Amino acid sequence: MTNDTIASISTALSESGIGIIRISGPEAVSKADKIYTDKTGSHCLGKYKTHTIHYGFIVNSSGDIIDEVMISVMKSPNSYTKEDVVEINCHGGVRLCRNILDTVLDTGVRLAEPGEFTKRAFLNGRLDLTRAEAVMDTIRASSDAALNQSIKQLRGDLYSLLNNICSEILYEIARIEAALDDPDVYDLTGYGDELLEKTENIENELDRLIRSYDEGRILSEGIHTSILGNPNAGKSSLLNFLLGESRAIVTDIPGTTRDTLTETVRMDDITIVLTDTAGIRQTKDMIEQIGVDKALSSASDADLIIYVADASSDLYLDDPAVMNILKEKKNIVLLNKNDIKDITDEDKKAIKDKLKESGIIPAAVISTSMMTGEGIDELKSSIREMFYRGDLSNDHQIIITNLRHITSLKKAKDSLEKVKASIREGVSEDLYCIDLTDAYRALAEITGAEVTEDIVDQIFSRFCMGK
Repeated sequence: MTNDTIASISTALSESGIGIIRISGPEAVSKADKIYTDKTGSHCLGKYKTHTIHYGFIVNSSGDIIDEVMISVMKSPNSYTKEDVVEINCHGGVRLCRNILDTVLDTGVRLAEPGEFTKRAFLNGRLDLTRAEAVMDTIRASSDAALNQSIKQLRGDLYSLLNNICSEILYEIARIEAALDDPDVYDLTGYGDELLEKTENIENELDRLIRSYDEGRILSEGIHTSILGNPNAGKSSLLNFLLGESRAIVTDIPGTTRDTLTETVRMDDITIVLTDTAGIRQTKDMIEQIGVDKALSSASDADLIIYVADASSDLYLDDPAVMNILKEKKNIVLLNKNDIKDITDEDKKAIKDKLKESGIIPAAVISTSMMTGEGIDELKSSIREMFYRGDLSNDHQIIITNLRHITSLKKAKDSLEKVKASIREGVSEDLYCIDLTDAYRALAEITGAEVTEDIVDQIFSRFCMGK
């Protein structure tokens, strides 16, 4: 265990009903006792049993009362960090929480680094690395589906799956090494075919996890969506409508939007990182041209393009850059302003056919009006069908949401491919162990069974203060 004692504010710094200052370490109870008194004025925190909560006061070095509090005592090893932990539940004023934290630090306690409480939980063996990372995923979840996946990981579903696979690999390594050490007792005749089948079964499971990443990333980060279209087609109006507020400037003057504007939008249980862009057109205005270039750059990095066309005019798609992006990206075409010009099903089919001739296959062509909201529900349904296979909130399969995890899974898969190649080429069994060990280590990097200190520091540096 770590020898020093740390503290931090664990609730958001804003006006609220309560705030929590967390202290963890070998001196958590004794340090807290210096600034805590019960209603009789006694410093008696050390006498309390573990997992109890008590009423009293926080006092400064002069004995003046700072706040009336409830204080929790959780003794090692049955705490979040497996160390002694004290949590001070005070009133939630920003200044008050900071004053109490300063009072705690004045006793010789050190200010915690970002994520240090959870890091200690990992280092002390309470959490594996997948569950530790899931702590922040749970806090940051932007939808019920994302929250559901992070909770699965938090309860250890991913760890259990990978731990079982690692155990299978270690068994095969041990079997080979035993046979090489004592060939009279352990016979490897026909073992290559047996190992090939087992390796393929493991690889199939890794493939499923790898394939889930695109969907998992979208669950975790949201669907990065770029709105493209001509000037005055209704792009900014779409952003404002989805946000429910006038965030982007809307006028009848073409070229009003000169820069990208990105907002996170919740559409039911779908999270969209939506970027409004400048209208695409040829222009001699240098500033407007910069906006057009930024629009194309935003679109090239997007998961989805929503192309907004003015229904009262012809669909304008002769810009090669726009056409190439729409060919390569998932896209939905909105025929906007149908309150001005009614769009029929025949019109939509004609637009689809026209786009298909150019190699552009939209997931949907939808007539919309930002004045009435017509077509927005259809837009939401189309996005869900494009990115979510079924209802993920009720999906019991594990989905990978972490880039670090996917990198290690691919490394493990590559190592298993080498094992299979060695079996097919009939090489000596001792060479199987090298690649099997590499596969094990790649998977163990995910759970933290085999991980460097630099990686651990990098992971927890992304955590919030107090967690």
